[in-house]
Amino acid sequence: MSNQNYRLCASLLKSLAHPTRLEILEILKNQDGELCVCDIYEKLELEQSNVSQHLKVLKDQGILTSRKEGLMVFYKVSHLEIYVILEKVKLILQKQLQESLSHLL
Repeated sequence: MSNQNYRLCASLLKSLAHPTRLEILEILKNQDGELCVCDIYEKLELEQSNVSQHLKVLKDQGILTSRKEGLMVFYKVSHLEIYVILEKVKLILQKQLQESLSHLL
């Protein structure tokens, strides 16, 4: 992998490195499609401006796409492969937890 590719990879991973952004992706996954920004911030119980900032980071990175319908903006995941990455991270965390617990016994 070239140095430029490492930078691109790091940038993508950095955009995922926030609990709210991960929760946004989980919400979109569970909705099986797209959601209006108003529905996303309601589910997160956060201010719309806060949620919009996180959506912008994910959109700028190409993880999300958006479309406008009147005054409403709808978001959806661009590449469903992002969920494969997140599942792998969950598996790693589960293994680390199991290893930590086994050291306590």
